[in-house]
Amino acid sequence: MQALIMAAQLILGISILVILHEFGHYLAARAFGIKVEKFYLFFDAWGVKLFSVKIGDTEWGIGWLPLGGYVKIAGMIDESMDKEAMKLPAEPWEFRSKPAWQRLIVMIGGVVVNIITGIVIFAMMSYAYGEKYIQNSSVKNGIVPSEMAKEYGFQVGDKLISVNNVPIVRFEEALKIKHILGNGVVYQVDRNGQQVEVKLPSDFVKKFSEAKADFFLPRMHFYVNEITPGYPAEKAGLLPNDIITAVDTNKFEFFDEFQALLKTKAGKEIDLSIQRGNESKILHLMVDEAGKVGFKPDSKDFEYETVNYSFFGSFPAGWNKAVETIDAQIRGWGKIFKGDIAVNKAVQGPIGIAKFYGGEWIWSRFWLFTALISLGLAFMNILPIPALDGGHVIFLLVEMIIGRPLSEKFLERAQYAGMIILLTLMVLIFGNDIWGLFK
Repeated sequence: MQALIMAAQLILGISILVILHEFGHYLAARAFGIKVEKFYLFFDAWGVKLFSVKIGDTEWGIGWLPLGGYVKIAGMIDESMDKEAMKLPAEPWEFRSKPAWQRLIVMIGGVVVNIITGIVIFAMMSYAYGEKYIQNSSVKNGIVPSEMAKEYGFQVGDKLISVNNVPIVRFEEALKIKHILGNGVVYQVDRNGQQVEVKLPSDFVKKFSEAKADFFLPRMHFYVNEITPGYPAEKAGLLPNDIITAVDTNKFEFFDEFQALLKTKAGKEIDLSIQRGNESKILHLMVDEAGKVGFKPDSKDFEYETVNYSFFGSFPAGWNKAVETIDAQIRGWGKIFKGDIAVNKAVQGPIGIAKFYGGEWIWSRFWLFTALISLGLAFMNILPIPALDGGHVIFLLVEMIIGRPLSEKFLERAQYAGMIILLTLMVLIFGNDIWGLFK
C-alpha cells in the first residue's frame, strides 16, 4: 500500500507540473499567434495514446509513456523531428516566422510558469500552515552530533551560537543548504561555557551527501509520542505519553543515551521501566536487530515559534523560499561539476523522488516536495542542453547576436545530440534508482 501511495503522489505531482510547464509554452505561443498542433501529458511514442481530442487547431491528449509531456509548436524543430513540415514554405502562424524575441519568450514560458508555481505553492503553504521552528536559545542541552560530526570536532552538549559569525536564531538554520554548500564553513559553539570554533573541511559536502544520519540533532528529554505498528513496543503495550525511565537496571536522562543503551541490547529481551501517569510499570520486550523498539519520541524541552502570514504577506515568504531553493540548486550543481558531490548521490529518478513523498499521504509534505520539484524542473530545463528549453534559448540568443538564424541542419543535429544526452542521463538516473533498491 505504501508503494502505491508513493507512486500515486509522484504521478499526481509530476502530472500537475508537466501540464503547467507545457501550458506556459502554449500560452506564450498563442499570445503571438503561433499554432500549437499538440498538447500532451506523457509521450504518445510511436503514435500510441491513451486519450486524445481535437479542439480548434490543437490535439489534446495523454500518451502512454510517463516521461514528461510536450507541446508541438508549428514550425519549430523539436523532439518530434518533423522534417517534412520544415521543408515547406514558412507560414505566418509558425514559430519560425516570428521575431527572435517572441520565440525566446515562447521557449522560456514553461520555466517561468514552473518558477511561479513554486513561489505560489510556498506562499500558500506559508499562509495555510505558517512556519514553525525551534528557537535555538531553547536548545539548552546542546546537540547530539553524528559520528561524522564528531570526527569534525563537534561534541555532545555543544550549544550552537553561529555559522560564519551569523547568529543562529532558528535551530533549523544551522544546517541550511547555503551553509552546507559553502566553502570555509566555521561553526561557533558554546562548550562548557567557552566559545569554540569547529571548522568543516573542503570535502565536507561530499561526505555529507553520502551520510545516512542527521549531522546533529538537539539533545532532549523525551516521552513516547507515537507507536510504530508491528514493532515490539506495540506488542509489549507501550502507549503514547509513556515516559521511559530505564532499560533493565540502566537509568538515563536523554534520548541519545536511551538509543545507545538499546544498541547494546540489539536482538535481546529487555525490561523497560516506564512512568504512566502516577503509575510505574515494567514492560518486557525484544529489541530488534537494528537496536530499535518502534516508537517516535517527542520532547517538552523546546520553545516553538510559529510565524503566521496574511494572504498577501505570504507571497514575499514564498518568493524568499523559491530564491533560496534555486540558490541551493546552483550551489549544488557547482559542487557536482567540481566533483565535490557524486552525481548518483545528488540526482534522483522517479523511484528516489517517490520515496521523498513518502508512503503516507500528507498534503503539506506533498505540496512541499511538489514545489521543490517544480523549481528543480525549472532549473534543469534552462540548462544549455539541446532538446531542453535552455538549448533553444542559447540558439535564439546567438541568433539575436549574429543577426541571422542558425541553419536548420545545425539545429536538427543539435536536437539529435541533445536527445542522446538526455536519454543517456535518463538511463543513468533510472539505473541509479534501481541500484539503490538492490542496495
